[in-house]
Amino acid sequence: MTTAGRQQTATDKVRDAERARDDLRDALKAAGVQLPSLGLDAASCAGPAPLVLIDLGRCNVATARALAAALRSNVGERQGAAR
Repeated sequence: MTTAGRQQTATDKVRDAERARDDLRDALKAAGVQLPSLGLDAASCAGPAPLVLIDLGRCNVATARALAAALRSNVGERQGAAR
């Protein structure tokens, strides 16, 4: 693959990760949760073949509890739908 081709692939990976981050941010917001440090891990975006990780960041205790409650609620809904 050419350098330009690798760069395009790297750019596509970063854009895809940005869309995934935005989807996650929107879903969390709908559940009443905001992770203030949610973003892309800059180090993982570097190089010709980036891994591109989404960094959930740090949050306070209240946000951690809100996230846990939102996840539990979602699990409960899925279990109820499966019955």
